[in-house]
Formats: sequence, C-alpha cells, structure tokens
Amino acid sequence: MPIPEEVTGDEIDKDVRQELQSLPKTLAEDVARNLVMVARLLDEDPETAYAYSKIALRLASRVAAVREAGGFAAYANQKYSEALAEFRAARRMTGSVELWPVMADCERGLGRPEKALDMAGAPEVHKLDKAGQVEMRLVAAGARRDMGQLDAAIVTLQSPELASNSVQPWTARLRYAYADALLAAGREQEAREWFAKAVESDRDGSTDASDRLAELDGVEFMDALDEEREGTVESPSAEDSGADKDADGEKD
Repeated sequence: MPIPEEVTGDEIDKDVRQELQSLPKTLAEDVARNLVMVARLLDEDPETAYAYSKIALRLASRVAAVREAGGFAAYANQKYSEALAEFRAARRMTGSVELWPVMADCERGLGRPEKALDMAGAPEVHKLDKAGQVEMRLVAAGARRDMGQLDAAIVTLQSPELASNSVQPWTARLRYAYADALLAAGREQEAREWFAKAVESDRDGSTDASDRLAELDGVEFMDALDEEREGTVESPSAEDSGADKDADGEKD
C-alpha cells in the first residue's frame, strides 16, 4: 500500500523505535512507516489502518509493538478474536499487564462477559496504573450490562475516581458511562446530572454527552439547510403568472 513520502518512520514513539532496532535498518524503516500509518488512520479510517497493520505484521511479527498495533487495528474493526490473539502475543513478549483491560473488552466483544468479569477480578488488575484500573472498571461495568445486571453496573462504576472533582483523561468517559447506566435503569434525573458533569469534563469531545444532555432536556437541533428550505417562499413560475394574467384579461 502507498505511504506518503513525508512519512519517514521517525514519527513513532521512541520506545517502539528502540524495539525495531533488532531488525535490519531498511526493514525497520518500512515497518516504522507502516506503524505510523496505522496510528494516523486508526480513528478516522480503521479499515485502511488495519490493512497497514497487516503489512507490518507480515514484515515483523516477532516485534511486540507490531503485534500490539495489529491488535488495536483489529479491535477498531471489531475483529475481536484476532485482536485478542495479537494482544496475548504482545503480552507474552513483554510481560506487561497494560493490555489487560482491552483484552477483557475483547472477551465482551466475543459474547463472553463472564470471562471479562473474571479478568476484572484477577491479580493483574492490581498491577495496572490508575488509568488502567479505571479502564478495567469501565469494562467490568459494560460486562454487567451485557448480562442485564444494571444495578450491579451502576455500583461497579461508583468509585473515588467518579466522585473526584479532579478532571483526568478518563473522567469524561467514566461520568458518561455512569450517566448512561443510570438512564438505562430509569433514573433519568440522576442521569441528567451526570451527563452534565460529563460535558464539563469532556474537553476534547471524546463523548456525545452534550447531545445526550440536550436530548434529555427536549432540545431539538434542526439542520441549517432544512431551516433555509422551510424559510424559502416559493415564487410563482412564469407560466403560472401568465395564466393569471390571461384569466384577468378574460374577466375584463
């Protein structure tokens, strides 16, 4: 697949670049450039990102960073079985637990919420940093909802991180998930309050909390083009005008 000339491979994280040093120089550059394309396209064009990840995997499947990138590309395309296999491979290579939450979410995607809950209670969770622990809590709450356990999902999300007034990278998503669970349980007023809190903390627009809040408040948004069309008064055609004149002339 073509890669823009301005992509050199130097854009990748220094830790990944260090991993690639085990490869011949030319090969390392090719892999790096493909990894850059995966990272650039993962959100806006996951299918193309997946295609680049497959090239990187073909070139350097023994590099943990490549397996991890392949996992995230597969995950973004809802290829959960493939993603889980890649994440497991990356974890075996590095011994790191940081992929544990996304691995658990893959189990959810495969229709195995009970397995995700087992992972949420595993010793590995205690080795995660704060962001990873919050992510694991979100996955566990999602698994509870998958199983129809709404009250348990709400309790799972109740935590010091949720109650904190400090805004962290995970705050908006945590508040949003809590609001959504409350709404699903029929607790609309509480849900509204937490959607509002999610809006306050969502500085980069990572959720649609503002839309959900507006929906609860009964605010309807109309497309600007629709407004213009509704506000336009259709003028009579030349043919219609002529017909009117003829009719007037006959009356005279």
